Amino acid sequence: MMNYVMSGILLGFVVGVFSFIFNYGHLLSSLLSLELLGLMVYWLMSLSVMCSKVDFFMLFYLVMVVCESVLGLSLLINSVYSYGSDYMKTYSMLSW
Repeated sequence: MMNYVMSGILLGFVVGVFSFIFNYGHLLSSLLSLELLGLMVYWLMSLSVMCSKVDFFMLFYLVMVVCESVLGLSLLINSVYSYGSDYMKTYSMLSW
């Protein structure tokens, strides 16, 4: 049973990596892929430390994932406000 759960989590991680690599066009899809990766890493951590008493590190990891998602959403809001879309190809580093 545990092997099926672990293989499902690893499959979700691989899907998240491939969706991050191949859907780089829009900022929102990239952020969703990063959230999927963060969730899969959390599930892997929770399965590996199920018997030990290191729940504090899992809570710390969740806080870091939430901070990353808040920063990503603030960048998304700022880019939609500034450029009118979240399409990554419209951003030019020369305009800064």
